[in-house]
Amino acid sequence: MNRPRFQHRAFTLIELLVVIAIIAILIGLLLPAVQKVREAAARTQCRNNLKQLGLACHNYADVHKTLPHAVQLHASVADPARLNQNFGPNWIVLMLPYIEQENLYRSVSTSIDQYMINGNNGWRAIRSTELKLLRCPSDSYGNTKAAPAGGNWARGNYAANAGNGMFWIGSGSGEHGLTRSGNLIVESGQNIVGYNYGVPPPGVPGMGVMSANSSIAIQNIYDGSSNTAMIDEIRVGWNENDIRGTWAMGLVGASIISASGRGDSPRPNLSLHHYDDIDNCQDNPALNMGCCPGCGSWQVTAKSFHPGGVQICFADGSVRYITNSISQRDYQLLHGRADGLVPGDQQ
Repeated sequence: MNRPRFQHRAFTLIELLVVIAIIAILIGLLLPAVQKVREAAARTQCRNNLKQLGLACHNYADVHKTLPHAVQLHASVADPARLNQNFGPNWIVLMLPYIEQENLYRSVSTSIDQYMINGNNGWRAIRSTELKLLRCPSDSYGNTKAAPAGGNWARGNYAANAGNGMFWIGSGSGEHGLTRSGNLIVESGQNIVGYNYGVPPPGVPGMGVMSANSSIAIQNIYDGSSNTAMIDEIRVGWNENDIRGTWAMGLVGASIISASGRGDSPRPNLSLHHYDDIDNCQDNPALNMGCCPGCGSWQVTAKSFHPGGVQICFADGSVRYITNSISQRDYQLLHGRADGLVPGDQQ
């Protein structure tokens, strides 16, 4: 008995093109969803990092009765805004035992203890250590280490809030950021915001929660710990010569944020041509990383790759999402610890 034979007809070219088109459409529909899920996961991880750093700040304050210095500056430091100075351990280095990095801290603890006495900078031996806690997964620029100041500095995405005054010695444009007290550079008690940069309201003290050689107790955040930023997100420099986003480097833009609310740092994620003032910076407004290459490290605004805003850890340990649309006034007020106003207040 002969069985019927079935012939398999091949796809025609038109049918094949239709199938390819359908697959392409499905990929086009699914890819944004996958990217959205991936960013949500990255944002959650970044939020957790900030919460851990906030908890570490509180644990440090429980032991030492104050928050850490944003950076320690030995008497030999003439200008805290320049890379060629012998700047000392920053707030993250000082807090290493409180983020489960006690062994790393112990490896350079002698230098850390001696730095303010004799300028010992052996603590810099740990600068190349990669710490996952200090990196936001959304920032893809952190794989290249920062080259200046001896090179091989590992990257990080979190910066201590030093207030809305400029991180410079002396005055300019109606404000003081730092002053010299004897041989040491310290936070000025007259940290007044600038009149010539469109900062509302003029004449408001704007000291932050961590500064140069400055330790304060959490209870001395007079505007309230829930109203005052403690740690901001920042972006990593887009090439190895740009120090922005460098965890152990105690300069503005690297691990410190300052001058928040000025006319050229009026809100998060806004960095046009000549906006950030960062020593040796690489101006790239096309990447929203504009800066003033000839300036010292005086100011930087918070930045992230999260759509629409940045995450900020407040001094009470809470982490909140601050949108790019925040008013300049409110952005300034949330970075001042003692201005007598909180975001939303009207004068």
